[in-house]
Amino acid sequence: MQNEITARQDLLDENGNLANPGWCRRNLYNYNIEKSAVHAMRLKEWDFYQVCNGEIMVQINLFNISLATCATFGFLDLKSGRKFDAMSVELFTPHKNRLNKNGDFPNHIAYRRGKTSIAFDVTEACHHIRFSGFGKGKPITAEFYCKRLPHHESITVATPFPKKGHFFYTNKINCMATEGSVTYGDEKFVFSPENTFTVLDWGRGIWPYGNVWYWANGSTKIDGKPFGFELTWGFGDESHATETAVFYDGVCHKIGDVSLEADPEIGKGWMNPWHFTDKEGRLDLTMTPFYDNYSNMMPLDLYGIKTHQVHGLWNGTVTLDDGTVLKIRDMYAFCEKAYNKW
Repeated sequence: MQNEITARQDLLDENGNLANPGWCRRNLYNYNIEKSAVHAMRLKEWDFYQVCNGEIMVQINLFNISLATCATFGFLDLKSGRKFDAMSVELFTPHKNRLNKNGDFPNHIAYRRGKTSIAFDVTEACHHIRFSGFGKGKPITAEFYCKRLPHHESITVATPFPKKGHFFYTNKINCMATEGSVTYGDEKFVFSPENTFTVLDWGRGIWPYGNVWYWANGSTKIDGKPFGFELTWGFGDESHATETAVFYDGVCHKIGDVSLEADPEIGKGWMNPWHFTDKEGRLDLTMTPFYDNYSNMMPLDLYGIKTHQVHGLWNGTVTLDDGTVLKIRDMYAFCEKAYNKW
C-alpha cells in the first residue's frame, strides 16, 4: 500500500530523518531542512525545467549542490542534433543561494552571476521562466510562460535511503502548456502552446555518494485534454511510495511499480524499442527511440553525472483510476538512465 499524504506536515523529524515517507497530489510537506543532522555539503537542491515541442528541447536549471551553485541553459534540436548552451558556476555555496521551500505553490527565485541571470516566478496559474547568458560568444535570451490548469495536480514523493538522515524529496509537475521563445545571436525560435509542454523537476535531498536512476516523462493531449506520465524508479527505498503516476485533465492517477522488459544497456542497445509495464496491468507502453542525448560529465568515473536521455515516440495503453483505458499513439516523450557520483 502506497502512503498518500493528505494533510500538511513537516518533512523531517527531530533526528533529521523523513517523518512520514510517502506521496501527495500537491506538495504538502514543510521543507524543514534545518532539522538535518547531515553535513551541509551533502545537501542538494534544484529547480529544473524542460521545455519541448517534440522537435526542440530546452533545459533551464538552477541548482545548488553545496559544492557549487550553477545556472544552466541547454538547447537541443532533436532532429539534427544541433546544440548550444550556457552556464555560470559559483563554487562552495553550502550556506548561500539556498532555493525555495516549495516549487508547487507561488514563489519567486532569481540568481545572477556575471553575464548570466535566471529567474522563476511561480503563481497558481503560471510558471514564468527567464534566462539570459552567452553561449559560444553569442547572447542567449529565453522566456517561457508555462500555464497550469485550475487545481493542477502533480506528484510529490519523499523517499528515504537506508543511511540515516539521507532522503530524496521531489515534485514533478507535468502538462504545462507553454509559449515563449529562445533568441541565440540573430536566430529566434518560437514555441506554441498548441504543441509545447514543460515539466518541472523540483528536487531537494541528501543522497549517498553513488546512485543510479531511470526517469521517463512526457506530456501531450488526448481527446483535447492534457495527458502526461511520470515514471521513475531505482532511487532509494520505494516501499512507502513510488514516483509513478499518469495525469489526465489535471488529475493525478497513481500507479505502482513500473519496470523495463530489458535494460537497454545490457544487450538490446539504446536505440531499440523500450517496453514498459507495471505490476497492476494499468500501463503498457513501448518507446521507439529516435535520438539518444548522451552526456558524460564524470571524469575518471569518480565524480559527476553520466546520462543517456533517450527520446522517442510512445505507443500503448494506460488505465485511469475509474477503469478508463487511454490509447497512446505516437506520443513524444523520453526516458533516461543516469549514473551519479557526488
